[in-house]
Amino acid sequence: MGSIREKYTLGKTVFSCEVFPPKKDQIIEPTLQKLKEFKDISPDFLSVTYGAGGSNAGHAVEIASFINNEIGVDVLSHITSVGFSREKLDAGLKTFKENGIENVLALRGDRPAYMTDDEYAGRDFEHASDMASFIRDGYPDFTIAGACYPDKHFEAASYEEDIANLKKKTDAGCSFLISQLFFDNDRFYKMLDAMKHTGINVPVSAGIMPITSARMLGTTVTLSGTSVPKSLSDIIARYGEDDEAMKEAGLEYAISQARDLLDHGVNGIHLYVMNKPEVARCIFDEIR
Repeated sequence: MGSIREKYTLGKTVFSCEVFPPKKDQIIEPTLQKLKEFKDISPDFLSVTYGAGGSNAGHAVEIASFINNEIGVDVLSHITSVGFSREKLDAGLKTFKENGIENVLALRGDRPAYMTDDEYAGRDFEHASDMASFIRDGYPDFTIAGACYPDKHFEAASYEEDIANLKKKTDAGCSFLISQLFFDNDRFYKMLDAMKHTGINVPVSAGIMPITSARMLGTTVTLSGTSVPKSLSDIIARYGEDDEAMKEAGLEYAISQARDLLDHGVNGIHLYVMNKPEVARCIFDEIR
């Protein structure tokens, strides 16, 4: 399959979804069957999560290879630097290449529970930009993507520092970016303006997660650190106890977000749909 970066040069919005592999001890077949349903939706690519330190590495490679080679959809494989030595990362990249996977999303990742303070302080790749440089230099055929944060990365001392770190990523070889999920489009537009003024000129896909249950919002906010606008809080307050109504309202909110982004000429829309092709289909059918 080809370079995903090239899809952003064709003059149309790039549509993509994120999926995840089963855990090590889970059977992989149900996930493979579910992923087949994405083919009919015709995403431009699917991104596959990896797990801190490669905790789901085996299944992640298998899932990515299945999407790439069996379903026939371009795949973007996440790879996290926390928990990887240079040697281990090199071995992982070779495995990707052997499976025809040459599009990667370079992420620092979360610190694994088993990692000691000394191990964390002495890791080979302190930042995602360090790993991007390693991949760029050792695997020049790879297309490297990076992550960006409309609400600021929670560890950055300031918004300005976060944008400066983003510039380091693109300078290190990240040729397009996918944003962390957000619920307030104005924050995304503010980030794009800040990027432009900092000299960051790569395509950016806007990350949207449809909130289809009240419980899902709490978990999402905790994990992502994104802010919740009053308009979404009001939806939760009104429909949170009614599962069907909440799902419908959550999907409509996501569709409204996507339509506004399209009106503003966004490069791409990336759906965090948690292996639910039916949710992706509902949104894409409305906005395409």
